[in-house]
Order: sequence, then C-alpha cells, then structure tokens
Amino acid sequence: MTKVRMPPADSAPHTPLIFNPDFFVEKLRHESPDVFVEVVLSNVTRLIDLPGTEFSQLLGEDSPKTPTGSSTGFFRSFNFLKRKDKGILFGTQLNETCIAQIYQLIEYLSKNLHVEGLFRVPGNSVRQQTLRELLSSGVEVDWSSGDFHPNDVASLLKSLLGELPEPLLTHRHFHAHLKIADITLFDEHGNKTSVPNKERQIESLQLLFLLLPPTNRSLLKLLLDLLYHTAKLQDKNKMSTFNLALMFAPHVLWPKNMNANDLKDNLKKLNNSMAFLIKHSQKLFKAPGYLRDFAKQHFSGTNVLQSKDDLELLSLNASPVQRRAVPQKRTATGALAQDHCPSPASQYTEDALKELFRHVNNNMPDSAKKKKLVRQVSQPIEVHVTSFYSPKKHPRSRSFGGLIKVLQHVMGKIAV
Repeated sequence: MTKVRMPPADSAPHTPLIFNPDFFVEKLRHESPDVFVEVVLSNVTRLIDLPGTEFSQLLGEDSPKTPTGSSTGFFRSFNFLKRKDKGILFGTQLNETCIAQIYQLIEYLSKNLHVEGLFRVPGNSVRQQTLRELLSSGVEVDWSSGDFHPNDVASLLKSLLGELPEPLLTHRHFHAHLKIADITLFDEHGNKTSVPNKERQIESLQLLFLLLPPTNRSLLKLLLDLLYHTAKLQDKNKMSTFNLALMFAPHVLWPKNMNANDLKDNLKKLNNSMAFLIKHSQKLFKAPGYLRDFAKQHFSGTNVLQSKDDLELLSLNASPVQRRAVPQKRTATGALAQDHCPSPASQYTEDALKELFRHVNNNMPDSAKKKKLVRQVSQPIEVHVTSFYSPKKHPRSRSFGGLIKVLQHVMGKIAV
C-alpha cells in the first residue's frame, strides 16, 4: 500500500504571481512624472504631426480651442441636460466616487448584453429618474430587485456621459485624435495612400491614452470594454460596432461647443474614430513595448532596448539615482536632450584621446603647432547615438570614425 504524504493543514496552495507588464511604466508615471510626460510626448510627436498651437494645447500650455468655442454650439455644451440637483455624480468633474457609481451601471449592463437595441432603445423616464437619484445619493443599487430594465440603465449611462463638463477624451486631445484618423500607409514610391495605417494609429492611441487624466482613462477603459463585448453579441442585440460608435462618439470625442458646420466637416471622421476605439479597445490600454523597456531601464539600468521602428536606443550605464538627476530639456525640434554615460567603446576612445593629449602636451616643444593640436585633441568628446525619443530629428555629434581620424591626424603631426 502506497502512502501519500499530505501537505500540512495550514499550508496555503501555490498562487502564481501575476506581473503587470506596464508596472514600470506606471511606476515612472508616479515617481518621475516629468520624465514620463517627456518620453510619451516625444513619441507622440514622432507619430503625429501637431502644429505648435495644437501641441501646446495637448501640453495644457494653451487653452483648448474647439472648432468654434461659441456658447451657442450644436449641443450648447449639453446645458439643457444639466440639472440643479447634481448630487455627487451628474454634471460634475470625474473622480473616484463617480467612477464607483458608474461602475454599477457598467457591471449590470455587462450581464445584459443580449438585449435587443441596447443603447439605442430609450428607457422609461420615471425609472431613469429614480435610478438617477439613487446614484446621486451615493448608495449601492439593489439590481436583483428587478426595478430597472437594461434600457433604463443604458440610457442613463449615456446621459451621465453627456453631462460631463467635457468629452471623455478631453478637449485638449481633440485635434490629436483628428490627426490620428488621418494616419495612412505609404506606397513603394513613398506616396501617401488612403489606406489607414492601423498599427501606427493603435500605437498613437496607446501613447495618447497615457496622457489622459487617470479618472478619464479608467472610465474610458470600462466603457470601451463594455462596448467591445456588446458588439461581439450583435447577432442578438443588433448593435454593431458602428451603431455603437454613433451612440457614443458625441460623449467620447465631440467637443461640447461644436456647431453644425464643424460637425458636418468632421462627423464621418469622428464616428469612424469611435468605431476604431471600440474595435481595437483590447490593445489600446497597453503601453508600447519600447516605452516599457525605457521605463524598466530607468529603474533597473538594463541596456537592452528595442522598438517597432528599430530605433538605436540609448545605452545608459548610470545608476538610477544618477539618471533621475539628469535634467531633461526639449530641443527646438521637440526631441529630448539628455546627458548619457559613455558606452564601453566610446569610453575606450575617450581614454585613448586623453593618453594622446598627455603625450602631445609632455613631449612636444612649445609652439603654435602644439597649441593647435592640444585644442584639437581636448575638444569635448561626444558619443554618436540615435535619440530614443526622436529617431528622425536628432542632432548628430562626432562619430567614432571622426574621432579615429583625429587620432590619425594628430599622430601624423607628432611623427613629423
């Protein structure tokens, strides 16, 4: 008879550790927010051509300028929906309490995605008012009571989003989203086509979402997840991705003061953009791989970095404390300027130049030629790197080949 060894009664079962791949990105956001914003913005400008004013709006340096800015816009800022009894939820700025209440609606709807016409068929106005008052009072709704229909909840969710002071993606990001919709592929001759470059659009959205206020980003993720799974059941609820986009584009993308003319010019693009958000929602809340690598490197000091664009990334050997102490400056082209520790190859070249300087200084007689050589050898040595932040707009410093030529030139002068 085989004896089976039983584990001790108080031993806990093995629980696998779940590691968030964006852990270091979030750590960078909270511990080094200036570095985080700089690196995200630099990659946004690499992908999207934003004029100075629109870039300043994205930074928050200029007031967001919606297409009209008029108080008599198409929806008049949704003022007709706003009520005096706002409570803690309706018509107020998003906060964690708001999201906790909104989550009740989303959780309930996620269990009723099969209902035909969900989000299109209006609910009962009396039941919606009752539910509005419950949510505004901050209580937890008893959904098992059967007092509310999914259409009531869906209609109230749209109303709640419509009463936010600004669209979920914010006014600051409006122009950036219009530019993302225009990102297309190029043909073999380098000419722009009408075919959307979906990979670049997704990458741009991933970066832009990282710049949203945390509450907006959290609610956006909850909402897009809900709409994504709603569209997957369109054979039952008759709500396709595009149908849902028509319902929610005004609350997620449209500026509050957009008038009829501006709406006409941008309507198709905005609706298509909303459909794109829903369709690709499961990819949009992940940081790009190269940003994960940069954030990890910032804290761990590893040297292996890669990106989709095969960028030559920085080789940093400094400690995390030293790296955080390095000032970050934006150049005129929008790239980041940062001091870097030399790589082994550049350190070897620099040591050789220092040795050569000592040789020239100690062994050559004082003369005009010696002074010229000393100045040439002792010029600041810069290592040629391709900027991680702006691969196509980096200032080129002296290459290793150039340094070798200096060495050869000076050695020739000494020999003479």
